[in-house]
Amino acid sequence: MKIILLGAPGAGKGTQATRISEKYGITHISTGDIFRANIKQGTEIGKLAKSYIDAGKLVPDSVTCEIVKNRLAEDDVKDGYLLDGFPRSLYQAEELSKFADIDLCLNFEVDTDLLMDRICGRRVCSCGESYHISTLNGATTCAKCGKQLYRRDDDNPETVKARLDTYNVMTAPLIAYYSAQNKLASVKCGNGTPEEVFKAVCEILDKYGK
Repeated sequence: MKIILLGAPGAGKGTQATRISEKYGITHISTGDIFRANIKQGTEIGKLAKSYIDAGKLVPDSVTCEIVKNRLAEDDVKDGYLLDGFPRSLYQAEELSKFADIDLCLNFEVDTDLLMDRICGRRVCSCGESYHISTLNGATTCAKCGKQLYRRDDDNPETVKARLDTYNVMTAPLIAYYSAQNKLASVKCGNGTPEEVFKAVCEILDKYGK
């Protein structure tokens, strides 16, 4: 299956992507990872993207779409993939349709107030582990490696609100776009645990794959 993961920042797409990838053997493709890989490898498109990033500018849609197009031409995605972080706009979705035939757009629905709490209460470790202050019981170090936990600079109310506003303006219209193509399936995350959300996701994917 070729699947797009859609949802506002903090909806839990990354967590579910890892679980989906492991259970169904589908390659997880993060736009951020693609950028980093191209920049590290010094590809021409990577150099172009880096020139914008270094200048503090957004990478143009044309460059982003070309990077994704190149990634989807690689052998490890021939049996399917999860697109995480792309498309982010109607323009990108329309461009994607020119070089990929998407089977399903999986939309993670979460209340805005809950998203604010999730992101602003998030604490992370340099080893990659992530926690929430509601479950830390006052702990300030990572349970996995013992290092000091910290809050990301952009995990503050003002920045989070701006990110959510951008999502609502730029990306949320994709819900109607894929719904009109009968390719949309939504999962109501609410206060469900990652395990409960994944169960709902599996029910959709198992039904869709039949």
